[in-house]
Amino acid sequence: MQIEDKEYLIVEQKAIPSQYLKRHVIVDCYLPKNITDPKKMSLLLINDGQDLPDMHFSSMLNTLFSNEQLTPLFCVGIHTGRERKNEYGTAYVLDFENRGVKAADYQQFILRELLPFLQNAYAIERFKQKAICGFSLGGLSAIDTVWNHPETFSIAGVFSGSLWWRTKNLHEGYNEATDRIMHKKIRDGLFREGLKFYFTTGSMDETADRNNNGIIDSIDDTEALITELKLQGYGSNNIAYINYPDGKHDVATWGRAMPAFLEWGWGVRTSNAV
Repeated sequence: MQIEDKEYLIVEQKAIPSQYLKRHVIVDCYLPKNITDPKKMSLLLINDGQDLPDMHFSSMLNTLFSNEQLTPLFCVGIHTGRERKNEYGTAYVLDFENRGVKAADYQQFILRELLPFLQNAYAIERFKQKAICGFSLGGLSAIDTVWNHPETFSIAGVFSGSLWWRTKNLHEGYNEATDRIMHKKIRDGLFREGLKFYFTTGSMDETADRNNNGIIDSIDDTEALITELKLQGYGSNNIAYINYPDGKHDVATWGRAMPAFLEWGWGVRTSNAV
């Protein structure tokens, strides 16, 4: 079903039946017009795609295309379901409240159902590059998906990511050095050539400060994860991080941050366009 028709962009909504998630998954497809060679088009999947209309994503994308600021990019917003905290966790590792039990299934939905559907529905033999991004818990899901499947994805975008996701409660022997799940996954993993990571936080994301070091947890966890990535061998060409001093943990802030991410990853005049 077509829901928007702009000068440089068509927006269609699809419902995909998923055996992995046992539900129909709604996706909004933001397809650029006048693409002469589909193989030159990249794909960006966006968790919490139901929030994209609130950040006026289609108008934002249409403007970037009209100004010739982006290389061909097909964006797909994946609507979350009722079990968001289970689907958007870290695959194969539950948090201290046993959340994330469907994270592996969500990633299989993406790999085995969503990607083939998009290629078949839009007659795209292959994408030049594939990426996934998300907000808050969706950001955690995005980087976990890329880290688990580097053969498929090469860019993760993490907006105010829930990188605090942990195996122990704060009052049950929590150890910051070992119990943050995504940090441990990266620490125990291997360097994957070509992966890139984009992080944003807001100084007003929250007020929590677990270790009382004067830095809110959102920023602390993000900076610590970047340190783990650097220890694995990723340098400044692989990692970007922007903190917005007036940024909040909300759709308005993430919408404001989105154009910079899109230009970083697929800008016509940036070295990060692959």
